[in-house]
Amino acid sequence: MRSIFYRFVYFAYYLKHENLSKYRRFLKFARKESRKSGLFLLTDSVISTFRYNTSLLDYFYYRFYSLTREEREKWAGSGYMYEYQLVMNPKPVRGILENKIEFISKYNQFVKHLSFSYDQLQNDPSKIELLLSNPSGKIVLKLSTGQVGKEVKIFKADEFSKENLLPFMKKNGFDLAEEFVKQHESLMALSPSGLNTVRVFSQLNGGDVEFLGARLRVSVNSAVDNMGAGNIAAPLDIETGVVNGAGIYSDITKKEETIHPVTGKPILGFQVPYWDEILGMIKQAALLHPENKSIGWDVAVTDHGPELIEGNHNWCRLLWQLPVKQGLKPMLTPYLKN
Repeated sequence: MRSIFYRFVYFAYYLKHENLSKYRRFLKFARKESRKSGLFLLTDSVISTFRYNTSLLDYFYYRFYSLTREEREKWAGSGYMYEYQLVMNPKPVRGILENKIEFISKYNQFVKHLSFSYDQLQNDPSKIELLLSNPSGKIVLKLSTGQVGKEVKIFKADEFSKENLLPFMKKNGFDLAEEFVKQHESLMALSPSGLNTVRVFSQLNGGDVEFLGARLRVSVNSAVDNMGAGNIAAPLDIETGVVNGAGIYSDITKKEETIHPVTGKPILGFQVPYWDEILGMIKQAALLHPENKSIGWDVAVTDHGPELIEGNHNWCRLLWQLPVKQGLKPMLTPYLKN
């Protein structure tokens, strides 16, 4: 991993890019929860960025103010994950995961819903008619390089025609149009506001695919299911696909949920359908382009089985660790020695 010099580079990055209003809000909450002074927490969070290779906000996400030094060492922070994923998914080869259009092209055998780039629609207008007549009655417009659910919008298909779809996409910066995925009826009952996906973390170890865990992402009055957009994530038993812990928010001021706050459906104990098929699909996908060794896969589950939505080279440290309420960095260390 990188030298201490980079901790200073990362710290400068955090100062420039961290959400300071969130930092202040978390600091206020931590003062009340820990009964430690604001000055102590501020100083400790700064020191922690250098000592544990974490971001300023990681200090609060991980509740370092309540942990011993030994416990803190187990958490994979922002800086550590950046370095780890740089080793596992080098920049020259991670493009197939960074760009959704390229991802769909490379992993099309696992993508079942209609998906067309702007160029494909422009070159073959019959694809526009096919897209707008899809059974869901909705389309999803995206920026192919967007992150954490940003630049994703859902529309009714009848809002567009063969003539106005492309001009709308061009004007609003969308370069990818997809059929809206109709999720499995059990997931629809759990939360109908958005597509609730499964995130499976895979790691190549030689020629073997190993799983670092799985999480169920549950929307809360949101068209997307990302934690960063205020939604819930719950841990899944990797053997069974059953939710085995409460759903949590990345916002530390919010309480965990065992029941969906809107629908009233149980989150704890929820069985993800087609679990064996999901794991089988991920094993195949992980081996298809082994130049990328550590991937966070987003899986949609329909009434007819699972399919891939995307793969992430920079899979989220918070989604991985917060739902299980423990630092998982020791799981990664052996792979750096291979």
